[in-house]
Amino acid sequence: MSTDSAISGVNPNVDTNRRRFLTLAASGMGVIGGAAVVWPLLASLRPSAKAQAAGAPITIDLAGIEPGQKLTTTWRGKAIWVVKRTPEMVASLSKVTGDLIDPDSASSKQPEYAKNAARAIKPEVAVLIANCTHLGCIPTFRPEHPAPDIAANWEGGFFCPCHGSKFDLAGRVFKGSPAPVNLSVPPHRFASDAQLVVGEDQAAA
Repeated sequence: MSTDSAISGVNPNVDTNRRRFLTLAASGMGVIGGAAVVWPLLASLRPSAKAQAAGAPITIDLAGIEPGQKLTTTWRGKAIWVVKRTPEMVASLSKVTGDLIDPDSASSKQPEYAKNAARAIKPEVAVLIANCTHLGCIPTFRPEHPAPDIAANWEGGFFCPCHGSKFDLAGRVFKGSPAPVNLSVPPHRFASDAQLVVGEDQAAA
């Protein structure tokens, strides 16, 4: 070993370029490793797009629903029905009042602005949570009438084939059904004549 090498403390047999490369590589891996640990933590603190969407209001274009038809959508993980009722369907609501458990919806869940015979802001548009109030099954839409296989005086509505609960076209439950109360009505409002927003309350008049 030369005197100069001994004084400088540099070993002439060591590849300094290789040492420099290994040092930089190790530093880079440290940064990457730190980011790999921090990123999932930051991501977990930020609500996912799915979570944000689950609780956000949804807008429904009513122009795409024909009179007499039912649209099924989802809000907050629940199936939501939107039925565009015909004048005949609206008129049928008064024909079954005596056969209902809670015709005035006194014991059922709906916003104050939907606590009426049609259970709606506009009589022609029904907005309902689709889960049967018995055990949460999804009833079928049975708008046809008469339907003696469901009830002698059936005027159209919803029938749960799982346990036999029957609801009229406003989601009001019939006497003799296992379901104790009417179908629930979610908060909703009209942004325009053709735009329904589910998940936000109608402003007080």
